[in-house]
Amino acid sequence: MDRKMTRMMPKTAYILQIHKNPGQVNQFIKQIISENHADVFIHIDKKNYEDLTRKIIRNPRVKILQESIDVKWGDITQVDATILLLKEVIASGVNYDFVCFRSGQDLLVKNGFTEFLGENKNKIFMNAFHVRKKEPHAAFVNVSWPKMTRRLYLNPFHPNRVFRRAIALLYSFGVNVLPNKSQLPKDYSIYNGSNWFCIPLDVANYIIKFLDENEWFYEVFKNSLVPDEFFFQTLIMNSKYKADVVNDNLMYIKFAESLKGRNNPITLTMEHIEIIKKSNEYFARKFDENVDKVVIEYFTNQIKM
Repeated sequence: MDRKMTRMMPKTAYILQIHKNPGQVNQFIKQIISENHADVFIHIDKKNYEDLTRKIIRNPRVKILQESIDVKWGDITQVDATILLLKEVIASGVNYDFVCFRSGQDLLVKNGFTEFLGENKNKIFMNAFHVRKKEPHAAFVNVSWPKMTRRLYLNPFHPNRVFRRAIALLYSFGVNVLPNKSQLPKDYSIYNGSNWFCIPLDVANYIIKFLDENEWFYEVFKNSLVPDEFFFQTLIMNSKYKADVVNDNLMYIKFAESLKGRNNPITLTMEHIEIIKKSNEYFARKFDENVDKVVIEYFTNQIKM
């Protein structure tokens, strides 16, 4: 690649949340930094920080955050970790073109992503679906959920999962038994979607500046349910950047079909390779080296940045 082409390529900051499988994470990192157009910022879950920190590859383009949060499913801590990562990117002072949010269980599964970003500068890639005020999903934000309900319960008949469904159903009929004391302004609409995104740096700057100047927004989501699937979507879709959103997070995810696991992505294996390729997405999740190491090697050997 000549120098002129190198200058034209967008520079991307990848922000990763990881909590296990350092060998697999390192393979993903090597995909990302295989060409000189990307840096990686990593938040390691506090529960595994000491162990994983020692096992992540050392590279000038890989930075592990010193501050670590105990991240919990369905809780505001998911958002907190993402905010930390965005602040770290901004504090670096590097003039990135994009900030791309991924997890340690993702992989690149299609070549040409850097070129794709170069052709779509100023676009925001994220899922953002409008949530009507009275539909059950609006209860995720407008109800103040007790801490015990903001947890992952695999048993579909667990009392707290049954409780959540009942509260959301009542809300859809106009009965909010646990109203959130902090509410969005009346001219705001709620949006939700998968939490992974790829945004221009100026949008990341806007997010952090907005949150610094509007503390009420964070308070709205502090006791909401799975706020990471509403927080950034709602913020951006009620901003001047709404028109720049492409409703695609560039990620292939296959959710379980059973009642037990329908809210969770399945672990991808070699048998899913053709489906992943047909999706035409640049990334896929989730992978687990303890389930199928071969599929990870398949993609990391073939796909580079």
